[in-house]
Amino acid sequence: MKSEVTGIQHIGIPTGNMEATTAFLTALGFQTTYDTVIDGSNQSVRFFTLNGVQIETYSVRDPADRSGAIDHFTLNVTDIERVYREVAEAGFTAIEGKICYLPFFENGVRYFTVEGPDKEKIEFNQKL
Repeated sequence: MKSEVTGIQHIGIPTGNMEATTAFLTALGFQTTYDTVIDGSNQSVRFFTLNGVQIETYSVRDPADRSGAIDHFTLNVTDIERVYREVAEAGFTAIEGKICYLPFFENGVRYFTVEGPDKEKIEFNQKL
């Protein structure tokens, strides 16, 4: 897996107020780089970037609203199939039970997520 991971792709932060989160991140210098609504769910998703740091925010009804409320961090990978096999061989099961697809960015993304011992989530994501 070491050869497939190229760095942190993004940090996922749920929000109960997308406009307030947008104003906050914009005031810090981030720029909106991608904005969408997930079909069938009305869930708003917005990506922000500042000097190579990317944050994904997504609307939720009841965010944790406390310190430590970051939902997940995502590792960028070059071969999602290979990483999925290696993670399974290491004894971890994808929360989703499979590699998933979202129509984000130009060509979409494929991803899966594992959970650590303290309920931390690490997503593996390949931009297509």
